[in-house]
Amino acid sequence: MNLNGRHIVLGITGSIAAYKIAGLASLLQKQGADITVIMTANATNFINPITFETLTGNKCLIDTFDRNFQYSVEHVALAKKAEVFLVAPASANFIAKAAMGIADDMLTTTFLACNCPKIIAPAMNTQMYLNPVTQRNLGMLSDLGMEIITPASGHLACGDTGAGKMPEIDILYAYLEKALAPKDLTGLKVVVSAGPTREAIDPVRYITNHSSGKMGYAIAKAAARRGADVTLVSGPVDIKAPEYVRTIPIISAADMAKAVKESAADADIVIKAAAVADYRPANVAKDKIKKKDGDLNVPLSRTEDIIGFLGEHKKPAQFLCGFSMETRDLIENSKAKLSKKNLDMIVANNVKVEGAGFAGDTNVVTFITPEDLVGLPIMTKDEVADELLSFILKKMNR
Repeated sequence: MNLNGRHIVLGITGSIAAYKIAGLASLLQKQGADITVIMTANATNFINPITFETLTGNKCLIDTFDRNFQYSVEHVALAKKAEVFLVAPASANFIAKAAMGIADDMLTTTFLACNCPKIIAPAMNTQMYLNPVTQRNLGMLSDLGMEIITPASGHLACGDTGAGKMPEIDILYAYLEKALAPKDLTGLKVVVSAGPTREAIDPVRYITNHSSGKMGYAIAKAAARRGADVTLVSGPVDIKAPEYVRTIPIISAADMAKAVKESAADADIVIKAAAVADYRPANVAKDKIKKKDGDLNVPLSRTEDIIGFLGEHKKPAQFLCGFSMETRDLIENSKAKLSKKNLDMIVANNVKVEGAGFAGDTNVVTFITPEDLVGLPIMTKDEVADELLSFILKKMNR
């Protein structure tokens, strides 16, 4: 997502996790964001404000009554300028003040004056986090429309083990992206399938393919960022489950068929980006097949045609998009699949084209509908995902 010129306010409170925000500020700056950092006085005991001024090129704000400001009423001017406000790490003290509307320093004053999306990432001792008072305060902030990021669990700086760790910066970044993205998919339920399936031969061997799941995951994340209620049905991949996406892990084609059919029953948009095995062993050995002289023959049976089922049972106004990966006759084969499976759209690519195919971070695709044939240049899979969703919305007249 392009963050060029987007204004982000980062609030930092007194927590050992404060040092991590330097990495987030650096990442945002590299993406072109305009960043203002506000620190509490306690936060300066953990990391020097000069660090953030160096990283962002903007003054790090601490004292409400510091007269060396660009604006006459700094907290109000900054609040009007902000597009998203993230407080991370957020201490129990800050959370309590925010819930009660207390504005007694630069951070709480600006936070109260701000009318943009607000995100809070709690970080504290486990017992402080689990204390009913803190949970009540977080509930109040959530009810007011603020996004609360669930803290990670693990070994804390105080020596305890449990919930209270601030999430890593990639998670914080994902929530900022979500807050800044257009919400043109709000109110829509989107189901995405991704990754390969594994069809067991015996307890230690299986049939699969090279799908990494990256394209499907990019689509699911983009749809969620843009406001959709997203369910991701995923085969075995080496990718962390996306934030704010309902992920259903599966193994076999049969597993995927069951999960997709159940999830798609009331979906507005279904995007089948998974590489589902066309065949599975007719019989799965209960024990490991021992190596013998000569060849091993494994009889295969056809797996269920998931997208064919969805096409046959497509509900009125439901948009069904498939994927076609070919090594020859790309357009002809993809058009045939579009028609045969009763799809609204198919995304076609040739694995032999440089920059396309499995595992990589880029793709070269063609959007095909009964009326359209739109070829895209090489793009990152994240960019393809957004282009795809915008194209679908256009076809749905939204």
